[in-house]
Amino acid sequence: MKKSIAYIASILMVSTGFSQSISKDETEFTIQLNTITTAVPFLVIAPDSRASGMGDAGAATSPDANSFHWNTSKLAFSEEKAEFGVSYSPWLKQLVDDIHLSYLSGYTKVGRNHTFGGSMRYFSLGNITFTDEQGNLIREFSPNEFELLGGYAFKLSDRSAIGFNGKFVFSNLTGGVNAGTIDTKPGIAGAVDLSYSYFNDDIEVGGRDATLSFGSTISNIGNKMAYTVDADRDFLPTNLRLGSALKVDFDDYNSMTTTVDFNKLLVPTLPARDGDGEIISGRENNVGVTLGMIQSFYDAPGNVVSDENDNFLVENGSRFREELNEITVGGGLEYWYGDVLAVRGGYFYEHRAKGDRKYVTFGAGIYYSVFGIDVSYLAAMRRTNPLANTVRFSLKFKFGNNKLNLSNGE
Repeated sequence: MKKSIAYIASILMVSTGFSQSISKDETEFTIQLNTITTAVPFLVIAPDSRASGMGDAGAATSPDANSFHWNTSKLAFSEEKAEFGVSYSPWLKQLVDDIHLSYLSGYTKVGRNHTFGGSMRYFSLGNITFTDEQGNLIREFSPNEFELLGGYAFKLSDRSAIGFNGKFVFSNLTGGVNAGTIDTKPGIAGAVDLSYSYFNDDIEVGGRDATLSFGSTISNIGNKMAYTVDADRDFLPTNLRLGSALKVDFDDYNSMTTTVDFNKLLVPTLPARDGDGEIISGRENNVGVTLGMIQSFYDAPGNVVSDENDNFLVENGSRFREELNEITVGGGLEYWYGDVLAVRGGYFYEHRAKGDRKYVTFGAGIYYSVFGIDVSYLAAMRRTNPLANTVRFSLKFKFGNNKLNLSNGE
């Protein structure tokens, strides 16, 4: 039973509710919980320790082997010939000890403008015991999900690049165990990511050399997923990420990067419905993928109440506010001493009506020659966070030339 609770909590991202009264024109409104749920939410979990140490921000930071999750196009600006990374993240550590996310990634540069690579993400949900209505054992099963990704980055100019990912997603949560008379099956999906980067290293801040960068990614554009033949299909966690970063070089050994990312799920928001199931505010969420991405910018229902005559009222301006509340913000700082030591810190914010994830992060990295290790720690401001008080690890390995000789076109 404990494992079942932990499993359900991890799938729903351990969101919590909130209600706050607001009185206006003698009508009492409340800030209503309306989280956006999707299939396979593990696709949007930060997989590596470097970005995790900076408040889950990575759209515009310098490229590394984990860039396929954040912004593949960054890899076109990599100074390394090739790199490989391994990351491990415990999940719900305070409840169980066998749920984790593992991530493998790597890339290689071909010529001046082309970068190829890929990644594999594996999410283990531990061991689940399935029983029938009488409590008889049906089977033991270890639910798991994984993503296989291939990526390509192409440099458009000395300062801009684009990236593409193609991915296969597999989610086996039941092992084929029937739910009553309903046959279950694994969820399968195909998806793509599109990304863009801009890097300008020809600027100065306070008389010091600096690099300004911007990045954008739309990830997980793909078909809906279902776990039974007759069930409604759920959206993948299609996500829009916009980020910027500013790196300032104080001298030949010391530098500081400031970065911030904004994220919004391009998934329809649940509308407000009456007792008969009719929509009273918002828009129908059972739509196609393309329409769902478009209407995710204007379909929030806002704060809805009924008066003494059972007439439904929508608080003025609450629809637009709810759309803004669907944007999460993460950012942080990264200090480097040479190419040897990095120290990081960050903060992540999500509105209380959309999941209420708020946490402070810390991290560090040590690099020597072709090898590097990053660690991060998440200090949750709410104990419901599945990564609260968790230490995560990432390893990096560089191959080929330590620095790519771009001037020779290698």
